[in-house]
Amino acid sequence: MIYQAIVFLPLIGALIAGLLGRTIGHRPSEYLTTGLLIISAVLSWVVFLPVAFGGGLVGAEVVDHTAVVKVEVMRWIQVGDMDLRWVLRIDTLTAVMLVVVNTVSSLVHVYSIGYMADDPHRNRFFAYLSLFTFAMLMLVTADNFLQMFFGWEGVGLASYLLIGFWYTRPSATAAAMKAFIVNRVGDFGFALGIFGAFMVLGHADFDGAFHAAGEFSTTGLPVMQFLGWQLDAMTVICLLLFMGAMGKSAQFLLHTWLPDAMEGPTPVSALIHAATMVTAGVFMVARLSPLFETSPFALTVVLVIGAITAFFAATVGLVQNDIKRVIAYSTCSQLGYMFVALGAGAYSAGIFHLFTHAFFKALLFLGAGAVIHAMHHEQDMRNMGGLRKKIPITYAMMMIGTLALTGVGIPGTEWLGFAGFFSKDSIIEAAYAVGGNTGMFAFWMLVVAALFTSFYSWRLIHLTFHGSPRPAPHGHDDHAHDDHAAHDDHGHDDHHHGSAYDHAHEAPNVMLVPLYVLAVGAVLAGAVFYGMFFHDVAHIEHFFAGSLVVDHEIIEAAHHVPLWVKWSATVAMIIGFVTAYVMYIRRPDLPGKLAATNPGLYQFLLNKWYFDELYNFIFVKPALWIGRAFWKGFDDWLIDDKLTEGLVRRVQNVTAWVTKLQSGYVYHYAFAMLIGVAALLTWAIAAGGLI
Repeated sequence: MIYQAIVFLPLIGALIAGLLGRTIGHRPSEYLTTGLLIISAVLSWVVFLPVAFGGGLVGAEVVDHTAVVKVEVMRWIQVGDMDLRWVLRIDTLTAVMLVVVNTVSSLVHVYSIGYMADDPHRNRFFAYLSLFTFAMLMLVTADNFLQMFFGWEGVGLASYLLIGFWYTRPSATAAAMKAFIVNRVGDFGFALGIFGAFMVLGHADFDGAFHAAGEFSTTGLPVMQFLGWQLDAMTVICLLLFMGAMGKSAQFLLHTWLPDAMEGPTPVSALIHAATMVTAGVFMVARLSPLFETSPFALTVVLVIGAITAFFAATVGLVQNDIKRVIAYSTCSQLGYMFVALGAGAYSAGIFHLFTHAFFKALLFLGAGAVIHAMHHEQDMRNMGGLRKKIPITYAMMMIGTLALTGVGIPGTEWLGFAGFFSKDSIIEAAYAVGGNTGMFAFWMLVVAALFTSFYSWRLIHLTFHGSPRPAPHGHDDHAHDDHAAHDDHGHDDHHHGSAYDHAHEAPNVMLVPLYVLAVGAVLAGAVFYGMFFHDVAHIEHFFAGSLVVDHEIIEAAHHVPLWVKWSATVAMIIGFVTAYVMYIRRPDLPGKLAATNPGLYQFLLNKWYFDELYNFIFVKPALWIGRAFWKGFDDWLIDDKLTEGLVRRVQNVTAWVTKLQSGYVYHYAFAMLIGVAALLTWAIAAGGLI
């Protein structure tokens, strides 16, 4: 029953808070959903710890060299020979994801009790949070493609509800719609990939699909015909599946929804960016690693897209001014790192970074929420400064998160470093180990991204916590900005700013306690679990027990890269830190001078490489033109004029004629009755044969 409890307790909380929240009240809704999530998180650790330290998954059976526990929930779909049952698949990969999802979600629930204390609809908010968690749990425990798709779309729905939670704000509803629509693009490819996998492999369940893919080593890879071309079927399937991952995990070209998702409450940002929606694509590729191993080309595409994403998002993060948007682009960049690991074949390293990233990214987002809370909903870092003295605990937590994100540690050691140091450096080393032009491209993109990550992370710290309080920069070029996440009540005059700073205070303990827990993970998660995810091939294979592919060659090669490669990320991190210190502490006039000297580059980065404008020109405006011109004319002419209004006019004509029979004069009715009687008599006589 432990596995059913882990998955369904969040659903129970969502249903009670959602359906009965107004009846039982806000407090019971908050405590019930939070309590059930905490229980689910504790049970997840109960499942995970024996896997990590006790020798394996308790009660697991070996199926095709994979240690797995399967719990059947119910019979689901039966069509012909296809008999799909709703089965919870628990293996090491699932156990890792259960810990990540439920731990972060439970802490976000606790944090939200304080953060959303004044919101009149918080029972609905907690219901959505729990629903989001349940959908993600359904995804990570899926045993077949359709079950995964069910959780996949459930996460998309819940994200739409949470991003647009403050639906009275046009920017929030627009961001929710944007996230929903952009994800539909990726999900279309994901659905086609599922259809193709079922057609080629003949199985909808993962075990059958993996077994069929494994047989290709002897039977040869299948091909498919498309417009006269012969294509590698598995390459096409994997690329379509990866298209779904690109949407969910906000990879380059399908990334535009992620920064706008900051319109939701800050706890939502932490949940989406740290543990749930954006990690779904990474998990999916790792889960289907036996399929991706059949297509080296698809893996190369995954690696290249991941490297471009890591670099692109890091460049945009350099100049953002909204504190949440800086962290959002950091998430996008770190997801690129994860996909580089997957594309390199180092799947365990990608999951390792997913695991560590959940702790320090949730810590940064919730810490940013505490800053926003202290500054009375101010999110523009240019209007902050000097907060280290006002909120020292939040400052310490943000420092720990920043040290983990930037990867502070000593290369060559297995214990001295923050969480991000171990997982991020593992990926950089794996990228170098790939070799060739592709591997070197990915390696240098990641190293440069590490430098930029260090710069914008320390820029955030310096602008927010160091120096002295700053007034709003009236008339500054980048103040006509895209900080859509800012609340409408943000004031930008000196008096308001001074008041906000003077009254800044630490968040309540209910918001600080989750930060403490996440800080422990940000410090220790890398050192404690490094051996299980990356260090020793035999240990990795024993830990994952067949739940994903372990490429011996790439892991071994990553451990034997040159010393300068091992130090490259650390050197980049130091350069980024020093540059940020000089520009924002020693010479705070330099950023303005650089922006004025390079206005084109500055605006290019500030406007996120103009992807939103480009998509608006290519897709949005033509769609609106078609809707307003072609379709609206067609609708007006055929539907409204010819069908709807034409039918109405015909009905009016008939009723007008019929109403003439109802004149209201008695002699008209008497005459009609007389005619009727005569007609009846004529019919009766004729029927009786009298005439």
